[in-house]
Amino acid sequence: MRLATWNINGVVRRLPLLVDWLSRAKPDVVALQETKATDAEFPKAALAAAGYGAITVGQRPWNGVALLARGTEPIMVRRALPGDPGDTQARYVEAAIEGILFASIYLPNGNPQPGPKFAYKLAWFERLIEHAATLQASGHPVVLAGDFNVVPTDRDIYPTTSYRDNALLQPEPREAYRRLLQQGWTDAIRSLHPEATIYTFWDYLRNRWPRNAGLRIDHLLLSESIASRLREAEVDRDERGREGASDHAPVWARLAAKRATRREP
Repeated sequence: MRLATWNINGVVRRLPLLVDWLSRAKPDVVALQETKATDAEFPKAALAAAGYGAITVGQRPWNGVALLARGTEPIMVRRALPGDPGDTQARYVEAAIEGILFASIYLPNGNPQPGPKFAYKLAWFERLIEHAATLQASGHPVVLAGDFNVVPTDRDIYPTTSYRDNALLQPEPREAYRRLLQQGWTDAIRSLHPEATIYTFWDYLRNRWPRNAGLRIDHLLLSESIASRLREAEVDRDERGREGASDHAPVWARLAAKRATRREP
């Protein structure tokens, strides 16, 4: 199974790029973030024509998450992250696909910090950690996929001081990400490429894409019950260089097929 996450930065605007990538990469499951479209605006018909069922939790002008499944329909489990019924931002959707529970996550950016947006980011992160612990403890195969808006370590950003005060690099979200991993989640990219320079996001400003001045903020996290099936994990970075591209590139991983359980006579 090939699974992927991509902050598409406007699914209607980037639809031709998305459909083209789907036809070439043929992922089985895709988590999208920052769709920037209501549920009614989400291009389900076009994606169905491309061979993908879709569920979406949409919102304009920002936010919005979705899950796509090749040749099948995702089964909706949750449309929001538990823990705050008053939170109306479209940042989380959870669905069952081919026996695996997938979550598409768009964690708050948190800038400027300090301030209410940063406080919201940290509170949202705590809710995610609490819910993720429940998912991990269930023993079911789970994938947390998305734009976590956190640069885990200095290895995950190009050498610079320009992001020194940015919410993505502050000690608090980095510590929250570390605590999330300590529950037993496997960061697919870092698991297979522990020392490599790998980025998933290049800002449109300051010529950062041509300079490869990137950040790794998009992550695929695998539960303990599925991590042993991980075989490959990469970034389709060339998608960032296409005309009209998102400022993020798709991150993907390949899982080996689940072994059949031998029945006793």
